[in-house]
Amino acid sequence: MTKETDLLNLWLDNVQEEDLREELEAMKTDEKAALEAFHQDLAFGTAGLRGIIGAGTDRMNVHTVGRATQGFADYLNANFENPSVAIGRDSRNKGEEFVRRTAEVFAANGVKTYVYPRIEPTPAVSWAVRDLACSGGVCMTASHNPAPYNGYKAYGPDGCQIATEAADAISEAIAKVDTFKDVKIADFDEAVAAGMIEWIEEAVLDRFIDAVEACSVARPEDEGLPLKLVYTPLNGTGLECVSRILERVGVTDVTVVPEQAEPDGNFPTCPYPNPEIREALQKGIDLCEEVHPDLLVATDPDADRVGIAVKDGDDYLLLTGNETGVLLLDYCARMIGDTQGAEALARKVAVTTIVSSVMVDAVAAEYGFEVRRVLTGFKYIGGIIGELEAVGEADRFMFGFEESYGYLNGTHVRDKDAVDASMLICQMAQYYKSLGMNLADAIRALYEKHGYFLNKTLSFSFPGVEGGERMAALMKNLREQPPAEFAGCAVEGIIDYATGVNGLPAANVVEFDLEGGNKVIFRPSGTEPKVKAYLFSKRETLEAAQELLANLETVVSGIMQ
Repeated sequence: MTKETDLLNLWLDNVQEEDLREELEAMKTDEKAALEAFHQDLAFGTAGLRGIIGAGTDRMNVHTVGRATQGFADYLNANFENPSVAIGRDSRNKGEEFVRRTAEVFAANGVKTYVYPRIEPTPAVSWAVRDLACSGGVCMTASHNPAPYNGYKAYGPDGCQIATEAADAISEAIAKVDTFKDVKIADFDEAVAAGMIEWIEEAVLDRFIDAVEACSVARPEDEGLPLKLVYTPLNGTGLECVSRILERVGVTDVTVVPEQAEPDGNFPTCPYPNPEIREALQKGIDLCEEVHPDLLVATDPDADRVGIAVKDGDDYLLLTGNETGVLLLDYCARMIGDTQGAEALARKVAVTTIVSSVMVDAVAAEYGFEVRRVLTGFKYIGGIIGELEAVGEADRFMFGFEESYGYLNGTHVRDKDAVDASMLICQMAQYYKSLGMNLADAIRALYEKHGYFLNKTLSFSFPGVEGGERMAALMKNLREQPPAEFAGCAVEGIIDYATGVNGLPAANVVEFDLEGGNKVIFRPSGTEPKVKAYLFSKRETLEAAQELLANLETVVSGIMQ
């Protein structure tokens, strides 16, 4: 008998849930399915858990969620006096069931739990952790992954995703937990009656909306400028909070994409609910052709990331995460300079990641503010906010963004916030509309001013048992036998972030700096079986930059074969 067969039999002996039992019974005659479900435990890292919903140790189900929560509870009880946790969920399938089990396990372990009574954006969970002075937080979300996925996103007391040290400690605690013997589970209703589980009050969410509104940098003279908007929450959590904040700031001409308005974990109109891709935005684009708005805004299922599209000639242009980030950075700097002056602007700090656009540096040079770069993961941007706050300089934080469509310009949360970003994007669009421009015109103006900094992110999938081994071999080869050039651009330097660079934590990332300010970065995903390659092309003309970017893509795709 194999390890997988032993585990399958163990689960068949202990699992009572009918849907899980049906899957397990089917695995008796499906060796491949059993292998995929049981070949490893679902890994717990700085992103918590994320995986396909289903039966098995490598799947998201009430048993893997319960085991992870038991380990998290053991960690909290060992490190905090009278610990408490805030819990939320997005529109994913099984989210309510997973929240319930998580609260039951925490309660059984003496950890006070605050639970949002309905779906809410991920940043609202980050907010609740700090607003309610909790020791940690959990959000059931798989971000923009396809419908079969769900996840368990863990937060520290600072409202950031847990740091590496905490993740390692929690992972060690989880490893000691027997799934069917050690997980303590309270009765949910009894725990509510005993005060160990408490519903989060509406006032908490009201304060979150107030905090987002306070992040506005719009000039008084720009308030109330006309803007016509099409908005889609992609069947996720954004509708409530995005609608509330837009009404607060006077953006009221909003048409919501009807097929994607209601929460639906099956995402029937966009199998991959990612605001980066055109397929997810197509329903919104179709509606734009009818109502002719100034802007299309789409938030992902947990409303921490946002994508936008604008009319550009006969088609709609989808701005990249880098382009939107650079536009918002320039807009924030411009508004602060206009309202507070150059001296105040010079104190400001912008934070982005090592894989985000180099164009940030050109914008910073124009306005005179500081730029700090961190590893991929918004928790590192949140960490910089925490560092500034610790020395009484939280007001210096101006804006943070990741190339993966995550933005934040306030210190109210320590995670990317599509509610805040939707407000900022709309106000920026109002500003440019008053100048006779849309956001396509605006990004072209920045390119003409600073040069053409083009970027592209490539994702290479390595599924299954062999996938992890293949990914490791590719990264090892890049380190031990590095290319001397990419697409005719000589490699002028190699940065291996595994050794820790510029005070950053060690990370499995390799950067190749090329002549002319171009570069290529390779990074295995922390949440999916993928290697991501980030391409940076810088040229004086759009045509030259596009040509180099295409050539880099060809070379990198060959390396990843």
